[in-house]
Amino acid sequence: MTTPAQVDPRGLRVSATLTAVVLALVLVLPREAATVLLAVQVVVCAVSVFIGLGHSPYAQFFARVVRPRIGPPEHTEDARPPRFAQVVGLVFTAGGLIALLLGATLVGYVLVAFALVAALLNASIGLCLGCEMYLALRRFTPARAA
Repeated sequence: MTTPAQVDPRGLRVSATLTAVVLALVLVLPREAATVLLAVQVVVCAVSVFIGLGHSPYAQFFARVVRPRIGPPEHTEDARPPRFAQVVGLVFTAGGLIALLLGATLVGYVLVAFALVAALLNASIGLCLGCEMYLALRRFTPARAA
């Protein structure tokens, strides 16, 4: 049995903070600028989902700028729940982007607002809604026979 990949939980909170800032700007900027900025956020989420959490621009910022100043973590966490959370974030941000591109502005902004709330909860108090969804789904998934 292999050990799952581990992540520094502080890096996840830094990423959530940067995501929250970007999504808040999406909600207040003019629609054209908001659409471009949201597209950038969708790419950041997609990198985390399809390449890996540590490869996203926000994770790279944490690894190169923040972590050298604060030192190694006291503990690490399983990367699977936050990676699932990134999938959820990608669904909401990509859905918001598609809605904005199709002219369904209200739908787009509602999807972005949901993603913003999730990012703010993670950034401010460390509550990762996508991680909690992952854990709940795991509880309801039957265990595989050895």
